[in-house]
Amino acid sequence: MVSTSKIKSVDFYRKIPRDLTEATLSGAGLSIVAALSMLFLFGMELNNYMAVSTTTSIIVDRSSDGDFLRIDFNISFPSLSCEFASVDVSDVLGTNRLNVTKTIRKFSIDSNLRPTGTEFHSGEVLSLINHGDEAGEELVEDSVSLTGRNFDTFTHQFPISVVNFYAPWCYWCNLLKPSWEKAAKQIKERYDPEMDGRVILAKVDCTQEADLCRRNHIQGYPSIRIFRKGSDLRDDNAHHDHESYYGDRDTESLVKMVIGLVEAMHLEPQRLALEDKSDNASTTLKKAPSTGGCRIEGYMRVKKVPGNLMVSARSGSHSFDSSQMNMSHVVNHLSFGRKILPQTFADLKRLSPYLGQSHNRLDGRSFINQRDLGPNVTIEHYLQIVKTEVAKSNGHALIEEYEYTAHSSVAHSYYLPVAKFHFELSPMQVLITETSKSFSHFITNVCAIIGGVFTVAGIVDSILHQTMTLMKKIELGKNF
Repeated sequence: MVSTSKIKSVDFYRKIPRDLTEATLSGAGLSIVAALSMLFLFGMELNNYMAVSTTTSIIVDRSSDGDFLRIDFNISFPSLSCEFASVDVSDVLGTNRLNVTKTIRKFSIDSNLRPTGTEFHSGEVLSLINHGDEAGEELVEDSVSLTGRNFDTFTHQFPISVVNFYAPWCYWCNLLKPSWEKAAKQIKERYDPEMDGRVILAKVDCTQEADLCRRNHIQGYPSIRIFRKGSDLRDDNAHHDHESYYGDRDTESLVKMVIGLVEAMHLEPQRLALEDKSDNASTTLKKAPSTGGCRIEGYMRVKKVPGNLMVSARSGSHSFDSSQMNMSHVVNHLSFGRKILPQTFADLKRLSPYLGQSHNRLDGRSFINQRDLGPNVTIEHYLQIVKTEVAKSNGHALIEEYEYTAHSSVAHSYYLPVAKFHFELSPMQVLITETSKSFSHFITNVCAIIGGVFTVAGIVDSILHQTMTLMKKIELGKNF
């Protein structure tokens, strides 16, 4: 058995009897200062321990979200009708998707970018349309030519007015012309305008009546519109409320469509508004755009290679006057990658210096052509995208965001003008790594603070005590 005295011999902290110690006023003051210093330094060390430091590095993109990138967008086009607005995607690998509709929504808007109704659903504008085989036959023009002077008179005189808005140079209009005139003749014989007066087939030359066609929001040729007496100006804003015909353009189909309109009017005189009368009507007759603008919103997934997102007027059975197309637009929102909710940014305020600055750089910007640039103007945006990832020191990703720079320009095009967003992803990514101090490092520093302050205070106290003792001896005149 080891004796107690031998164990006591290794005591590092030998005690001095209390009656051999002396308390001083300077020592008490220094003790208070030392305690406050310890408390202050402990608080600073605790704050430093709780804070998260970051390191930024550039590495090769190691995306964990696959080979596809999501694009979210909301863009308003004041001068592009929803009837023909098309969203197309292409890339350098040969992908070419035209008129994407599955994840896209369209809303007609007025000149102030306000929606004028519910979601716009166009007819099958891009489907193959039968024009019949009347081409080459001798034409007798039985349809009535309308102008800006007599348009309102005729459309309000006849309960139903079926009007063909055309342009003489238009390929599709020339295909339609024989069938249209032949159908007009048959309808005229069946429903005599003077004796019957229920329906009339008419036409408008948009090269001669540009204002009339613009007033009815005609952007593609030919456009067949059905006007119903008393329902053309229905709402408080005087928006046109009529239908567009998207069916076959052969004589038989046109005549069948007109007969169906007349019979429906006879059976339901009180229902002259825009209601589908049959399954066939629901596919060939749709509400016409009430305004000339369109807001396009939605998302799509594209390959992570350089590519283009384009918005333009497109149809497989209409022609467009490129000099009259205005692709001015306002970017309400454009972002890449998964949507990051504002609440996420609020919860991770410490990341604000690194994220949320350039992920929606184009939002709220307007690109308007006031015709001072001339016709056939394509507006292009060149976007360079860089991925930013915030990860913990153990490799766990906290958040991923795609930020981009944008450079915009205009170009005159011989072809139909478009709004083009060219995107290119960087092969590198920004990696922000969060690192936090270990608890052992915190405890070591706390011990260093306590021991250091205690030791320094002891040295200062010893110096003060010796100095005061020396001064007392000098005052008493004692010799050493």
